Amino acid sequence: MDTVLHTERLELVPITVAMVEAFLHGRRADAEALVDARLPGQWPNRDLVERAFSADLVAIRANPDHRLWGDRVMVDRALRRVVGSVVFHGGPEGGPGGGPEVGTVEVAYGVERDAQGKGYATEGVRAQVAWALGQEGVRLVKATTFPIHRASRRVLEKCGFRQARVIEHDVFGEALEYECAAVARAEAVVPRAALDFPSHGW
Repeated sequence: MDTVLHTERLELVPITVAMVEAFLHGRRADAEALVDARLPGQWPNRDLVERAFSADLVAIRANPDHRLWGDRVMVDRALRRVVGSVVFHGGPEGGPGGGPEVGTVEVAYGVERDAQGKGYATEGVRAQVAWALGQEGVRLVKATTFPIHRASRRVLEKCGFRQARVIEHDVFGEALEYECAAVARAEAVVPRAALDFPSHGW
């Protein structure tokens, strides 16, 4: 089982198949018990979950180790309240549903509406990327966002990402692809609290 990560304000709780099932089926009490925290008002939400994982429950059940690799819910430790999530869209094995290539994973993150603008995304993504780059076989973390999403771009830059290329999204047009390698992350300014050990997830 993946480790629970801790930052200055957050507890990053690994997402399990049982959690995904509770979210998808609207079992709020079960989901809160599994996460050990209160959920935001708009959770559970099937569309939210399937958008976060880019996969349905059947695919997740078939290969949870890959589909849920490194995925975590962000919990405010003081409030015991879920504020968002940071997910990876699959492990570093490459191939369909995983990273774009072997050794690469793609991070996505989201902060629920009432918790936005408080630095949770930066804190959670920084810890998650540091964890990912410390895992065997991971050499690069990617993230995709859009030119108009300035807040998302700032989060990535604060976490040591650099814009690598402009790509064409199938639906939304021009998108920006960012990358963070182990060397780049080491050169970024990382607060000590982030080492104590969400583009868009939940």
